[in-house]
Amino acid sequence: MIALIQRVSRADVQIDGEIVGAIGPGVLALVGVRRGDDSAAADRLLERLLTYRIFPDEQDRMNRSLRDTGGGLLLVPQFTLAADTHKGTRPGFSSAAEPALARSLFDHLLQTAKATHPAVAAGRFGAHMQVSLINDGPVTFWLETPYAGAADQA
Repeated sequence: MIALIQRVSRADVQIDGEIVGAIGPGVLALVGVRRGDDSAAADRLLERLLTYRIFPDEQDRMNRSLRDTGGGLLLVPQFTLAADTHKGTRPGFSSAAEPALARSLFDHLLQTAKATHPAVAAGRFGAHMQVSLINDGPVTFWLETPYAGAADQA
């Protein structure tokens, strides 16, 4: 699984003008699911989201995690992150998981996050969403977990 994460002062997701998920200070995670991903990959990605040290400590060094700060986590399903962009000028999606599997793994990630972290919100799988954020820093990282197709990419 893939997550493009951003440390934010605030972020929200709207669908048809209605806010369906919002957080204050925390992490916005755009989440992509690839072929070969499974619940173990979702669990590993969540652990990384909660423990990745991107928040400043007393010396202004990135030594604190979302778990340390108790900040919000906004999970947004992002099909296009799984695109193959290695060649040409149009993305290919053969490396993306089938929609039913992607939805199931995103739902697993979301439910596990809600069970283990106090402040979790989410976008809606398959919906056309508008995501607003104030990137704090800016601080942005690409996280991924190993997947079955990784050997094919080497």
